[in-house]
Amino acid sequence: MRDAGLYQEAESPNKELDVDSLLKQLTHSEKVALTSGKDFWHTNPIPRLSIPSLRLSDGPNGVRGTRFFDGVPAACIPCGTAIGATFDEDLVRQLGRLLGDEAKAKGAHILLGPTINIQRSPLGGRGFESYSEDPFLSGVTAANYCLGVKDRDIVPTLKHFVCNDQEDERMAVNSIVTERALREIYLSPFQTAIRIAQPGAVMTSYNKVNGIHASENKRLLEDILRKEWRWDGLVMSDWFGTYSTSEAIKAGLDLEMPGATRFRGQALSHAVLSNKVQEHELDNRVRNVLNLINKTRGARIQESAPEMELNRPGDRALMRKAAADSIVLLKNEGNILPLKKEKPILVVGPNAKISAYCGGGSASLRPYEAITPFDGIASQSNSDVSFAQGVYAHKLLPEIGTCLRTDDGRVGFSLKVFNEPHTSTARTLLEERHLTDTNMWFFDYSNSKLNKTWYADVEGIFTPEVSGIYDFGLAVHGTGKLYIDEQLVVSNVENQKPGSAFLGSGTVEEQGAIYLEKGHHYKLLVQWGCAETSELKIGGLVDFGQGGVRIGCALNLSQEQAINDTLVLAQENEQIVIFAGLTGEWESEGYDRPNMNLPPGTDELISRLLDVNPNTVVVIQSGTPVAMPWISKAKSVLHAWFGGNEAGNGIADVVYGNVNPSAKLPLTIPKRVNDNPAFFNFYSEAGRTLYGEDIYVGYRWYDKVGIEPLFPFGHGLSYTNFKLGGLRVEDHGREKIYKVQVTNDGQRAGAEVVQAYISSPEVFETCSQIQRALKELKGFKKVSLEAQQTQEVAIPIDTTRATSFWDESRQKWCSEKGKYKILVGQSSQGPFLEAEIEISETLWWTGL
Repeated sequence: MRDAGLYQEAESPNKELDVDSLLKQLTHSEKVALTSGKDFWHTNPIPRLSIPSLRLSDGPNGVRGTRFFDGVPAACIPCGTAIGATFDEDLVRQLGRLLGDEAKAKGAHILLGPTINIQRSPLGGRGFESYSEDPFLSGVTAANYCLGVKDRDIVPTLKHFVCNDQEDERMAVNSIVTERALREIYLSPFQTAIRIAQPGAVMTSYNKVNGIHASENKRLLEDILRKEWRWDGLVMSDWFGTYSTSEAIKAGLDLEMPGATRFRGQALSHAVLSNKVQEHELDNRVRNVLNLINKTRGARIQESAPEMELNRPGDRALMRKAAADSIVLLKNEGNILPLKKEKPILVVGPNAKISAYCGGGSASLRPYEAITPFDGIASQSNSDVSFAQGVYAHKLLPEIGTCLRTDDGRVGFSLKVFNEPHTSTARTLLEERHLTDTNMWFFDYSNSKLNKTWYADVEGIFTPEVSGIYDFGLAVHGTGKLYIDEQLVVSNVENQKPGSAFLGSGTVEEQGAIYLEKGHHYKLLVQWGCAETSELKIGGLVDFGQGGVRIGCALNLSQEQAINDTLVLAQENEQIVIFAGLTGEWESEGYDRPNMNLPPGTDELISRLLDVNPNTVVVIQSGTPVAMPWISKAKSVLHAWFGGNEAGNGIADVVYGNVNPSAKLPLTIPKRVNDNPAFFNFYSEAGRTLYGEDIYVGYRWYDKVGIEPLFPFGHGLSYTNFKLGGLRVEDHGREKIYKVQVTNDGQRAGAEVVQAYISSPEVFETCSQIQRALKELKGFKKVSLEAQQTQEVAIPIDTTRATSFWDESRQKWCSEKGKYKILVGQSSQGPFLEAEIEISETLWWTGL
């Protein structure tokens, strides 16, 4: 459904709830109901008291709405690390406003984002969702995201509180972390975002923190979040992340999600009646739910509003700008980039004709459109554009939906739903849908006539572009068979094995091969049965219900032959760009990466291509660092992340010079995974993960131990050249403003990120045993300059906060007297302009 306007407003603003009065009128059972969800995406209403139901929606890089299956298309902005790479507070706030508008279009009062966990390791499966390895950058970026969302009267949700930094045993693992590291690294982004933006909601993490699950950790939720920080919003669980009744209520968990409840309902009523939970403790939880409803009034969203599609030109332009502004120019020897549109170009690689627009898991959604790098390049080239696959990089065979056509010629296929099995001679068609996505998860599919056991047929026409052997694949939660022109090619019915599809509830992908001729129209038929038809029962905390089917296909390639064919073309082309990296299959919620490697064959392809043409431009897409064993050969390298709907256009804008790259790395890229600070302490071991690197996360570690990274935090080049000079300090008491002259002495307009770090005092006079990082980011500013332009940039720094560490003996922040250096530069590795400040008296403090 598409709406010509922005969204459907209620005819009048929702009436503000009188919370104190309602608490007196609510029955015990109504109070209990308000502390849990009604269903997967809504809170419970109390109609007799005009208490409405609120809608929540994922987040963090878009607004999915309420449907996993055949959802309404949405805007997908670049992933978290891409947004962090922009170092652009104004841009992030604009993106927050876009997401606020998208939330209104989807009828959602609450957006489940931003994600502000810390990338302890390059291997974290969900690392792409977060902004940075640095807590200051993460907190400031999150704050501007929240401010933008709040500009549209939508409630943002900080998540996941706290130490949800890996996927391995994420619901059970015990994150063991010192109090100092907890405060300085992991709680710090939440503290900063709350101080600046006061978001209305916080989501707890799945894991334990020092022995207690976050959702029932009173010290985190009450002592720190509410008492010390004086935050008055709502605390909700992550989905299925509530593990108790009394403990969670008493700790401060207001809302259990999703519904129907597991731990509240009758269990909570019994806990209150038996005095395990006091009535006033239940009232505190209900009060926060009612206050949250009042915070959503300004959005004027109807209860259970229909979901709309925006897809506005201005939004597409903003997403394209964000995609381009997030791209980091890692190397550009000999000024190979930008390429020339007037010259022919060879586009190579496994990521060229797919759109790696976001990572996997709950962050993924159905985009309005997903522009591939090849399409972006082809749309801007004024000469010949040729393509070579080189190698594949998929885990499962690529989805085939957009390669199919319906009988009447539309892109996609038909899905036909029946209660009767495929063997029945008398089947009644319950529903037929036209779809384009062959990764169909029926978790939230509904039809009033549907039986518990039901079936579906997928029908489409496949026309090969070349003759050859084609591999077809089926991964199912249920059972399935795939036919080509009535010939059985794949059967996934018997002897099924568990796989990663459908968040771990599905089977491995079963494959079959068949020879097909170019230009011939083949009828593809998949006969699928729901989860009830399968004998494979995968236990787990979550029941994913009705099942799913994923259909993939690819031309069978000999890797060696494909690489050799690519090298032949490379010898005939002067301009070559290779697109490689990861996708949502490799980086996803639910599992961590086993290593930093690119998919098999990719490094060989890049290395051999660089041997043939050293001027080949390498573009890597990933949400977290990857190994680059070929880096010494490469002259020009771009890191393009998962760039959202407009990824391909944004990449092409940078490759061709429409946009001068200005992004900086929000995390360190190590030379090898062994060098990263969490190498010995990542993954769960005996049910726990020891945060053994303590405060030395990211660049703090590489600085302290003297390990040279491949590319440091804050690194990023430009097509022009910037110089810094004339550093001066304005003293405003506790706040100091550092002003620096930034000059663009090149021939192109561009933008530079000025970064301010603080170094430890040279002499510790009161806490002589405290070890400090060599430097920590405490301020930054992005400035745009025309060629040959100079501008003074001001970076304010609160010296009390900037110089403080967490004193575990006093359980307070300590700004220690002594001399500190302010280092102002263009990356964490300098060179730096230096200034000195002196703290004359040691100060201990608490709060925000």
